[in-house]
Amino acid sequence: MSLLDGGVAELAAAVRSRQVSAAEVLEEALARIEEAETELHCFNTVMLEAARAQAEAVDGAIAAGRDPGQLAGVPVALKDNMCTRGTPTTCSSKILQNWVPPYDGTVVRRLAEAGAVAVGKTNLDEFAMGSSTENSAFGPTRNPWDLGRVPGGSSGGSAAAVAAGLVPLSFGSDTGGSIRQPASFCGVVGVKPTYGLVSRYGLVAFASSLDQIGSFGATVADAALALEVAAGHDPLDSTSLDLPAPRLVEALGEGVEGLRVGVVDDFLAEVAPSCSLAAVAAAEALAAAGASCENVSIPEMLLGLPAYYIIAPAEASSNLARYDGVRYGLRVDGPDVETMNARTRAAGFGAEVRRRIMIGTYALSAGYYDAYYGQAQRARTILIRAFDAAYERFDVLVAPSTPSSAFAFGAKTEDPIEMYMSDLCTIPSNLSGHPAVSVPFALDSDGLPVGVQVLAPALGEPVMLRVAAALEAVAPPGVRGPVRPAASSSAVATGGGGGGRAGEGGGEVAGG
Repeated sequence: MSLLDGGVAELAAAVRSRQVSAAEVLEEALARIEEAETELHCFNTVMLEAARAQAEAVDGAIAAGRDPGQLAGVPVALKDNMCTRGTPTTCSSKILQNWVPPYDGTVVRRLAEAGAVAVGKTNLDEFAMGSSTENSAFGPTRNPWDLGRVPGGSSGGSAAAVAAGLVPLSFGSDTGGSIRQPASFCGVVGVKPTYGLVSRYGLVAFASSLDQIGSFGATVADAALALEVAAGHDPLDSTSLDLPAPRLVEALGEGVEGLRVGVVDDFLAEVAPSCSLAAVAAAEALAAAGASCENVSIPEMLLGLPAYYIIAPAEASSNLARYDGVRYGLRVDGPDVETMNARTRAAGFGAEVRRRIMIGTYALSAGYYDAYYGQAQRARTILIRAFDAAYERFDVLVAPSTPSSAFAFGAKTEDPIEMYMSDLCTIPSNLSGHPAVSVPFALDSDGLPVGVQVLAPALGEPVMLRVAAALEAVAPPGVRGPVRPAASSSAVATGGGGGGRAGEGGGEVAGG
């Protein structure tokens, strides 16, 4: 078995001990990407030259007797809304398709300092707005379990890259479930940390009070180690918590004996039977392992979806006002500034981004602000208080990750409300700022993975990931990746982009 298919800690140890070089590991990852990209399209950019330079630096440090870090030589993929110096950061949008940041985001820098090798920028729903990666301006990413189905979104490329074994680790952003939902669809582990635990400096903003960077891994241990490296205070982010990075990996094997687990009833009737049954089975497994499990009703959680789809578009309408054809990004000329601005935004933004900007602008407009945005913020406060009350009784909560398993391409594109419902179970933790993780735990009748979500109070990652590790240990075989791309009996989606194409100095954007 290849080292790429083992644990991240073991791979880094093999590189540090010179059993294998970082360059050799990288070349295997690049070969896998080249083989799979035509079918999957996980990447917008493959960073050949930059990645090879990083791998060479890791091997050079080891040869000189220095420890390159916890992730020495580990290939990692980055969602294409994280700024990378010298490499395009497109947010899968035409308005930024040629933009090259002059700096690295904090997470990108910390990964490099830990010895990780960034191999490319992954595809996403444009500006992270979507639940299927069908909104990318450069074409959809496909689910390696079934090429006719979506990988989830918005971090679909990052989830699919780990699920297919192209890279052991990837990073995404989670604004309303954009890590946990694709993790569930693709059979991998996806962690959304406490708001402020991981710096957002260098993350292109969608909704600033909700966005959070998190990790994908094939196992809980891999995702936890990645989060350890990425977390910690950053003075460049005013919302960053002034706390050191938590110790997560060392406690994963402590078990769940004596922990109080609440099973959220309110979602069980709202999701597909395969998803509710997986959550119930997870609770039964935790009870068998020594936890105290009890059903709990938190009806306020159902306020999350309508509140989110006011708050997030409102913040997006403000954040995306900067793309005006003047400062950077796409510019479509016109006879005057107003026309130029309108033409630029019409040509540069896709339909879903335009829809959310209009919703958000309306919600913030005079005469409607209090009725919509103010009311949504009040609902958010009610939800947070309900969470606080629940966590007085329970150490963690268990719920479905998603209302369904991966759906077919085009199944929900004509009905935005149906698509928005994909985030029903994940949105509450974004509104509260609490951590949550999706763990693969079952297969549905079509053989597709189904995730179970573990939720915890703020800074509850150590206990949350202990519970996730306990679930992982008893999950049925075959519920998680890596899997090689599987053909589908349904039609494979077409349109836009192939895979990421390598270019000089870092990469050329697919579809650009």
